[in-house]
Amino acid sequence: MDKTKDTLQESIAKAKAGNQIAFSLLLDSFWNDVYSFQLQRTKNENDAEDITIQTFSKAFDKINTYDESYQFKTWLIAISKNIHVDLIRKSKRNILEKTDSSADAIKKVLDDSPSAEDQLINQQNLATLLEHIKSLKPHYQKVINLRYFNELSYADIAILLNEPINNVKVKLLRAKKLLATAIKGAKS
Repeated sequence: MDKTKDTLQESIAKAKAGNQIAFSLLLDSFWNDVYSFQLQRTKNENDAEDITIQTFSKAFDKINTYDESYQFKTWLIAISKNIHVDLIRKSKRNILEKTDSSADAIKKVLDDSPSAEDQLINQQNLATLLEHIKSLKPHYQKVINLRYFNELSYADIAILLNEPINNVKVKLLRAKKLLATAIKGAKS
């Protein structure tokens, strides 16, 4: 293990000096880790490959900023995650610019003010509400409980669930809609 670690540190040092063989060795050593990470996030082979390529490109451009007190793989994954987040932000910006109806839906997800679903949920008897919450899938139950019973912010929920904040917002929006539908169905 130490020999591998020493070889890795040597490769990083050589890459910092501009050695192309060292860059190639680092690419070969960590490609699968970064690609797998992105494939899991994007669920799309082409997007995962594109982001992985961008990750290594950016990492090699900024190799001199790498701090040896951190794992090299962790550094690469952080770069990769940031690139993916930037791409999501850019695509959302493009969606907002292209269509007003899509922009309204996205703004609704981003809005922290109580929606009609929020108001309906707040009006329910707690015992009845808990029964309806229990009828939801477990991941929806969890976000509802964290948001409304633990009163956590979107950011805190994202950290706790280890998910992007936008995933949390969308999951919470979906959970609220399902819960509101269940409540309305029970009232009829």
